[in-house]
Amino acid sequence: MTKEYDIVIIGGGPGGYVAAIRASQLGFKVAVVEKGKVGGTCLHAGCIPSKALLRSAELYAQTKNARAFGIIAPEVGLDFSLVQDRKEDIKDRLFKGIQHLMKKGKIDLYEGKGSILESKDVLIQLNNGEGEVIVSPRKILIATGSRPRTFQGLEADEKYVMTSDEALEMETLPKSIIIVGGGVIGIEWASMLVDFDVQVTVLEYADRILPTEDKDVSKEIQRLLKKKGVKIVTGARVLSETLEKGEGVSIKAEHKGKEVSYSADKLLVSVGRLPNVEGIGLDKTEVEMNGMFIKTNEFYQTKEATIYAIGDCIGGLQLAHVASHEGIIAVEHMAGENPNMLDPTLVPKCVYCSPEVASVGLTEEEAKEKGFQVKTGKFSFRAIGKALVLGESDGFIKLVVEEGTDKLLGAHMVGPHVTDMITEVGLARVLNATAMDIAHTIHPHPTLSEAIGEAVLSIDGKAIHG
Repeated sequence: MTKEYDIVIIGGGPGGYVAAIRASQLGFKVAVVEKGKVGGTCLHAGCIPSKALLRSAELYAQTKNARAFGIIAPEVGLDFSLVQDRKEDIKDRLFKGIQHLMKKGKIDLYEGKGSILESKDVLIQLNNGEGEVIVSPRKILIATGSRPRTFQGLEADEKYVMTSDEALEMETLPKSIIIVGGGVIGIEWASMLVDFDVQVTVLEYADRILPTEDKDVSKEIQRLLKKKGVKIVTGARVLSETLEKGEGVSIKAEHKGKEVSYSADKLLVSVGRLPNVEGIGLDKTEVEMNGMFIKTNEFYQTKEATIYAIGDCIGGLQLAHVASHEGIIAVEHMAGENPNMLDPTLVPKCVYCSPEVASVGLTEEEAKEKGFQVKTGKFSFRAIGKALVLGESDGFIKLVVEEGTDKLLGAHMVGPHVTDMITEVGLARVLNATAMDIAHTIHPHPTLSEAIGEAVLSIDGKAIHG
């Protein structure tokens, strides 16, 4: 007999498993179908493992500079196998934690590939070789995520060309690498690898790295990465057909009207991600597509009312915390509740390079394009005592506010631990706070958060330490 569920979720990443937990809390009988391991790309091949490697790289770089703190460490070495072991240990611990949450919520987990049938049942091809099972849900939630995008001619191989998936599994570090793409993932890898003493070249098609961030942020990160030794070439159109492999790799890019050749041991392709929408039975439904992505309404319901979709497979902000939030909205809507819709301008975005980048809301340029009369405040970490104590005083806080109302439109940060600090400004945006509301918030001394208060005061030239 076909097992029945209120909701079957196809995909067990941060969108799918969080949605499952919330659905269980709402009293639904839930199943999750995951073709890999529950936790998805974020836990096993994305957010968590890359941040584990970034932390090792950061600590390695800091230790080489230990003398500046009065610590003599004459022989600082790197055992990359131990770096990878630590990464795997973190993944395993979090994986076990999610498995526990599945059991706690009485959520059935099927390890296998799920696809929707014409009957709107879900066929599961089990990973364990025990064949297939069919489950019958009242509603379906698609949370199948995404995979690294590649160019024709730059597909990953076993030796020279990688995406982030393969890079995470490197057994040894190359001496040099070309990174095609200067977006979030490319810049995180550039920062990590240069801190691991790898010679890094970044080729970015746009006129600046991190092109979706505020221009001041892009400029500062480019300056700081170049200071570390990263070679950054913007306005570069990579000619994939010129790729040559042998003693390493070489490739040409069109730059300022000329073809320029670049060589390295390896090449990392970091040019975005593609949705995983093939082979899940969408052709047997009335679900509509928006280009490559699944089309939904504001509650993540597709044209077929019993099928919802969330996360990277619907496009938008392809972030783990966005997928989780979308999953909660979707299942609450299934439950007949009236959840608040997700506002993209309230979503904090983080880049875990060194120093870190974080932002929320509109950039200065976006605010002006939307017709706002804006003023900005900017404050450097160089005047913040805690930053000097940490030995990490590069970067700044920049705030964008509306002239006249002092409404906070956006915040943009470069510096130490800003990925943790951005939440304060994110909350201010949610509460529709003004800049002066933040200024009236007492920031303890000495802390990095003082830079936020000073940035607010600097809008009207009232910064105390600036």
